[in-house]
Amino acid sequence: MAQNQHEPGRLIVLAAPSGAGKTTLVRALLERVPNLRFSISYTTRRPRPNERDGVDYFFVDPERFEEMVRRNEFLEHAQVFDHWYGTSRAHVEELLATGASVLLEIDWQGARQVRASAPDAVTVFILPPCVAALEARLTRRASDPPDVIARRLRDAVDDMTHWNEFGYVVVNDDLECAADELAEIVVGRGDRHRTDLPEVAQRVEKVFAGRDCTPGETLRDAREAP
Repeated sequence: MAQNQHEPGRLIVLAAPSGAGKTTLVRALLERVPNLRFSISYTTRRPRPNERDGVDYFFVDPERFEEMVRRNEFLEHAQVFDHWYGTSRAHVEELLATGASVLLEIDWQGARQVRASAPDAVTVFILPPCVAALEARLTRRASDPPDVIARRLRDAVDDMTHWNEFGYVVVNDDLECAADELAEIVVGRGDRHRTDLPEVAQRVEKVFAGRDCTPGETLRDAREAP
């Protein structure tokens, strides 16, 4: 058997609260880093109008998902907004073996599981410019009734409190700048975004305090965020 000439790629974990512009950032990041591959997650929720099975997610019923859990087929899985999401272990391992780096777009619960099984994974948390900007983004979703928006905002703010569990943090106050910062981290040049740096903690403090944030402008480039 011929020896595999590829060095294993890096596992990149990206998490963010709902409405922070994560989906748009992922697309921009994939354009900037050619050797980065996106891992498609499994989910039990129904597809949205513009989503395609096998492209955005693998859409499965709860019974199929539970069977995959029993067979230990997930690298991580978690329940988010009454639905289950999971990352196929075999799919990620196959991509890494080719030498590509693999991007997981998951929540903080899933990131904890990945860190436990893959401590060398690069973990990044995306924050919105401020809570007001997050609320403005969630409110623009015409498909969600007010009670759902209120719940999503509460859950999103709670998610934000887990930022310091990650190795790096990026504030999405400008799409192009945030995508460039993510690319720096992915290729191993993102030390200035480490969560253990005092200046990074100060920037995060401003996000929670709501300073330097104009809700009508800061998320204008994140219209396709989940």
